[in-house]
Amino acid sequence: MSYNLNAPPPTIDRKTAQDVAVPAATTPKTAPRPRNPLTWPKAAQSWFFGAGRGQRSRITVTGLRVLAVVAWLGSWELAGTHWIDPFYYSKPSNIWQRLVDWFTTGTAFGSIWEQISVTLQEAVLGFLIGSAAGVVFGILLGRARLLADVCAPFVKAANAIPRIVLASLFVIWFGLGLSSKVATAVVLVFFAVFFNAFQGAREVDRTLVDNARILGAGKRQIMTSIVLPSATSWITASLHTAFGFALIGAVVGEFVGADKGLGLLINNAQGTFDSAGIYAGMIVITVIALIAESLITLLEGRLLAWRPQSQSSATTF
Repeated sequence: MSYNLNAPPPTIDRKTAQDVAVPAATTPKTAPRPRNPLTWPKAAQSWFFGAGRGQRSRITVTGLRVLAVVAWLGSWELAGTHWIDPFYYSKPSNIWQRLVDWFTTGTAFGSIWEQISVTLQEAVLGFLIGSAAGVVFGILLGRARLLADVCAPFVKAANAIPRIVLASLFVIWFGLGLSSKVATAVVLVFFAVFFNAFQGAREVDRTLVDNARILGAGKRQIMTSIVLPSATSWITASLHTAFGFALIGAVVGEFVGADKGLGLLINNAQGTFDSAGIYAGMIVITVIALIAESLITLLEGRLLAWRPQSQSSATTF
């Protein structure tokens, strides 16, 4: 059998090829899902299901918090009306009325805003001075082991002194003015920040420090580039409680002796058996502390922006 290599290629009839071509496989169409007539309205679905899981969690947490506060205040009001003596335990309605009186007509010692300003000024000054001193001495002793061993018993002894005794001494030394309250706040804040800064300086990775020295880093570069960033987490964690201690120091100093301030209002309410006034003063101090806490949290977020999100987004107390 011979083949003619010079013959033209055979032609294919397109119509015949189309007729014998195998049709493409077609996927069967699925039947549409029946719609549930009991589904939520679209607005509700977009509000709830459109929100992320974290947002729904925040909504749930906020609702539970509000419910807990309402239940607590409602039960207290009911108990104060029917079962317990409001003279001793007061009631939310009496406390609210006392707050309204303070913010509208003023207190026995002047405007409530003046009392808040005095206490806030004492607390802020004590917080700033005590925090700065605690950071400096904490990191200094944390990096100098010999100096830390020498000063350890003296630091422990100073921390063991009751603060109310120091507040009395400060009133004798500095008088009834601003200085004695600031000094009391400084003592409370200093030890809260000092121990955290000391531990943070001690927890620095020694291998990292040795590598920096091998590369030619000096003591100042090691301190500013390694030690301080490493201790920042410890320091900022202590600041959350430090401002609360500053407020406590200011109020305790005003209890011992003062002519203005929220501590004076609470002390006066105690002397006149005004339980509603005591609770009202506590509420004002608590609101100030919560506002300061939110500001410190913002500061912490800026200083610790380098941390992984999983660590910085956890709930803190």
